[in-house]
Amino acid sequence: MRWPATLLGAAAGLALASIPGALLGGLLGYLLDRRLQLDSWPTFVRRLRGQVLPHGDELLFMLLGRVAKGDGRVLPEHIRLARGEMKRLGLDEAQQTLAIAAFGRGKHHERGWRLSLLPLRRDAVRAENWLRSCWAMARAGGAVSVASGERIRLWGRWMGLPAERVEQLAAEFEPVVKRSAPVRRHDDYAKALTLLGVSEASSAEQVKRAYRKLLSLNHPDKLAGQGASQAQLRAATERTRELHSAYAKVREQRGFR
Repeated sequence: MRWPATLLGAAAGLALASIPGALLGGLLGYLLDRRLQLDSWPTFVRRLRGQVLPHGDELLFMLLGRVAKGDGRVLPEHIRLARGEMKRLGLDEAQQTLAIAAFGRGKHHERGWRLSLLPLRRDAVRAENWLRSCWAMARAGGAVSVASGERIRLWGRWMGLPAERVEQLAAEFEPVVKRSAPVRRHDDYAKALTLLGVSEASSAEQVKRAYRKLLSLNHPDKLAGQGASQAQLRAATERTRELHSAYAKVREQRGFR
């Protein structure tokens, strides 16, 4: 973690008034870093250029807007969930107006969000709550699409959450299966479709493309080359196994190679 204003203040103070100046300059810079949330040099440069990064409730509702719009159009269920999130956070009327505006902006772009999400590495509780809200929004329209799922997983990495924890949060919003009902072959087929992010109406070629894309994104060999941790590699190995099994089930049911 770098605190740019703190470092600059200390350097300037040292040049002007030796050690006491460095201490005073560093303190003033630290207060400025905290006030403006300057937690990295890229953030500092953006501030100098007048580019304000979204944060707090504004950023959360931009994320939710992006998830809602990710599959093409915003459904009434998405709006209902967004309203429920405002209520959960206890937003007043003015804050709700700002949240609605952020939700609308989030539907159209996600530029610079990585820098905005990095500070959540210091607040795992908030990071997890935000991802729960995102997974719930992704589930509002039915099965989580491939694009929405990978987008939320990417945000989780930016927030510093382990891959297995992100998957655990996703599992909280899986449809509940009644334990009293016997498991049928059709149930396994439906689960396989959901895991691949496709539907009964998807063509064989669409199923193959979805499978290959997910396999490429989650293959442990690829993550190993990116410096992933052992825990992340174990999670990737398990997810790859699940993808192989799901694809085999769909091929068997649909009768294509």
